[in-house]
Order: sequence, then structure tokens, then C-alpha cells
Amino acid sequence: MTITPSSFDDSLFAADDSLLKKASEDVPEKIIGAVLFACAFVSVATTFGIVWIIFQETLGFFQEVSLAQFFLDTRWTPLFAEPHFGIWPLLNGTFLTSAIAMAVAVPLGLSSAIYLSEYAQPKVAAVLRPAVELLGGIPTVVYGYFALLFVTPVLRHLFPLEIFNALSAGLMMGIMITPTVGSISLDAIQSVPRSLREGSYALGITKLETIFKVVLPAALSGIMASIILGVSRAVGETMTVLIAAGSQPRITVNFMESVATLTAFMAEISGGDSPRGSLSFKTLYAVGAVLFVITLSLNMASFWISSRFKEKYD
Repeated sequence: MTITPSSFDDSLFAADDSLLKKASEDVPEKIIGAVLFACAFVSVATTFGIVWIIFQETLGFFQEVSLAQFFLDTRWTPLFAEPHFGIWPLLNGTFLTSAIAMAVAVPLGLSSAIYLSEYAQPKVAAVLRPAVELLGGIPTVVYGYFALLFVTPVLRHLFPLEIFNALSAGLMMGIMITPTVGSISLDAIQSVPRSLREGSYALGITKLETIFKVVLPAALSGIMASIILGVSRAVGETMTVLIAAGSQPRITVNFMESVATLTAFMAEISGGDSPRGSLSFKTLYAVGAVLFVITLSLNMASFWISSRFKEKYD
């Protein structure tokens, strides 16, 4: 087969024309692009719709309840004959159970990540990592009843706990959040270049010192992001605290007492006891708005910390 200069030039021009063809001129490409745009738009529109409904109803709540009553009062009894709308008891219960949960999840999650990355054999790590992450697939209602029916009776032999208490709920939340902290921390630790470890060993530094002085500082952004993500999940947890922590809104740091959290109150109100449109029903949206602001702030903090402490290696 002989290729003449003219045929070669024609084929070259044809290739140029095909390369210059825009994707927008192809009808299937337009359809695919429109479908993908619709999917993205649905996600964004759903988010804005949720935010709009929450804050619209919250505005109606604050037309009847002043900001001073909401942020300065220390009692939360919206369903009583003499209602009080102080949000601080619910915030206290939320932060108390979340603090207990993170006191459990951070050491366990970070320790498991260090072991799986630096000490475990590959075959062992391949088995243990899915086993640890399996904890995250257990329904939260199971954690709640396990805390109520098993953990609390055991702990009552050691502490004078109430039947519903913050300690049992916090411990179970910590176990539940451990896979989240451990998995993200593990990915961050494994992303640290091997050359840093080898350089540290070449200087005569022990493996343990290398982990704490080289590897962990280099993976700090991912570790901090995992911790803040764990806090967000602890703050937003519902069934475990509803079942195990009780529903007594109070300002206390005593983990042996029953407390109420933001999510637990929302679950109670959404059960249908309050008529739609009533002031007690609108408290659901006011509490939801507070929870939204907290989780949004945590996500923004996670993004800022990840950007602030991110290490870049060539």
C-alpha cells in the first residue's frame, strides 16, 4: 500500500477536524452532560431546601421567643405549663456525651491506626482493618440498647450511676466513632512518604521516636480532620444518647446523671406529641438550626486545620 503526499495531507486534515470537533456538538454528549448537571443540581438544591425550611421555621420560633430567653435562660421545659426555652441544658448534654466519646475514640482510633500502619504484618492488617471498620456498620440503636442493658449494669458495680446516664452513652459512642477516627488517621499515616521514615532510621532514631516525631507530625492534617469528623458524628448522634443517656435537660458535668442532648430532644418532638405549627413544635427547628450551625462550624474548622497543617512533599 502506497501513501501519497496528497492522501497523507487529507488524512491529517481529517484528523485535525475530528480533534477540533466540540463535545457540545454531539447529541449524546449533551444528554449525558444534562443528566450529570441535573444530579449535581438535585444535591445542591436539596441542601439549600433543607437549610431554607430549617431557618424559616426557626424565624417563626424567634418571633415568639426572644433571643435572651433562648441563650440566657438555663432551663429547658418547652412542653411544661410554664415553658422555658434555654438551650444550654441541651448543649451541656451534647458536649458532655461527645467529650466522653472522643476521650475513648481518639486514643483507640489513633493507636489502632499506628499499629496497622507501622507494626502489623500486611496479612494481619488486611484482616484487622475490615474487622475494626465493621464496628461502624452496626446500627446505632443496637449500641444504645447494649449500653442500657449491658454497659450500665456493669458500670453500676463501680459507680453510683443512674439507669440513664451520660457515661454509658458516651462510652458506646466512642466505640462507634473509633472506626471513623482510625480509618482516616490510617490513610493519613500511610500517605507519609517512606523516605521520611528511612531518613529518620538512618540518623539512628528508634522506630517509636520516628512515629511520634516524624510520621505523626507529617500526618497531622489528616489526623486532625479525622478527630473533628468524629466530633461532628458524636454531636449528631441520636439513638444511642436517646436510649442510654435519657431525656433530663440539665446543666451538669456529672457523667453519672441523666442528660438530654440536642438530637435526643429532636427525636422526642418528632414523635408527634406536639401539634404541627405550635410553639413546642417550632422548637424542633430552633434546636435543629443550632445543631446545623455547630456541625457546619466543625466542618469549616476541619477544612481550615487540614489546610493550615497540611505538609507538602515533592
